[in-house]
Amino acid sequence: MTDHVGSSTGPWPVHTVHTVPTDPGTRWVKDAAPAIETPPDDQADPLPEARWPQEAKRTGVCGVVTPNVVPLPGGGFRMYYSQIVPRPGFPAGANDYDNATTRILSAISTDGLTWIPEPGVRLSAQQSGPGTLRVVSPEVVPVIDGGSRLRMYYEHCPGPRQITGALKSALKSALCDDGGLTWTVEPGVRVGADGRSFISARVIFLDDGRCRLYYAERGRGICSALSEDGGFTFRPEPGLRIGPDEAVDTVALLAPEVLRIEGAGYRMYYARYGASNRACIESALSDDGLAWRKDTDPAVAPGGVWDAAKASEMCVIRLPGNAGQPARYRMFYEGCDGTAENARGVWRIASVTSK
Repeated sequence: MTDHVGSSTGPWPVHTVHTVPTDPGTRWVKDAAPAIETPPDDQADPLPEARWPQEAKRTGVCGVVTPNVVPLPGGGFRMYYSQIVPRPGFPAGANDYDNATTRILSAISTDGLTWIPEPGVRLSAQQSGPGTLRVVSPEVVPVIDGGSRLRMYYEHCPGPRQITGALKSALKSALCDDGGLTWTVEPGVRVGADGRSFISARVIFLDDGRCRLYYAERGRGICSALSEDGGFTFRPEPGLRIGPDEAVDTVALLAPEVLRIEGAGYRMYYARYGASNRACIESALSDDGLAWRKDTDPAVAPGGVWDAAKASEMCVIRLPGNAGQPARYRMFYEGCDGTAENARGVWRIASVTSK
């Protein structure tokens, strides 16, 4: 997500958020094992810090999705991610996603390869408001106030997507004062409107003190909004950053991961669903962060062990390396193996490494 780690006394500098020294590009090699494994079927209420053998039975009842990786003070990384579990009366769990529930958990790593789940829940659906079904897609950034606080943007879903005339999903936020573990939900919504679904936030801090929020609106594409108060209120910008292409079948566009390349514009990775049961990770380039040129081929296509059906919501980090060596990157993303009916199945957090 960023190429620097923060100091030992506070969060990483805002000017390094989603900033990389070189373009990670579109050539990636899939890693051999999942970064975060999903709980087995028999774990209806799994401990956040639990780890399970790969051979345990999994049919997609539980799932782990939407990774977001941030640097830790002094070195290493923390990954925030969403865990999908069944709720009472709906035993299918993630295989019936509209009726499942989620919570946001975390894991830490010293090298960006091996991850250790942390105890405790970072954010639960209940914390987000009465009746909330899901909290998904965390995006954690520093607060621009000169202190040590962090802000998490996340998708708040109060009910099944089929409901009409009400808030379907919105972008909300929470604050943290202890380095990334304990979160308090802020009042109101950052982006939301009745009857519409806003999802998958990413934030870029601009040189003029403003910040730009990239997000997806279901049924439209990838949009953006500007904030002049440090990221609490946002004004939508006209048009789409990424919209459907008439030459390519597209059911949905979502999950922008936007990287500012030092002195060389922007790279965006995003998820494109060509059908409800097929998703890949596409990419695009921009000079100004507003007008984007799509690449022809996917950056990550489904077809591996963990992502046989879908490769979707992603984040990118620069890997630790030696001075003078070319920068190397790792992308974490949610992959679905398609082993259940209608190409559903087990959702894991997989990874690829830049070539």
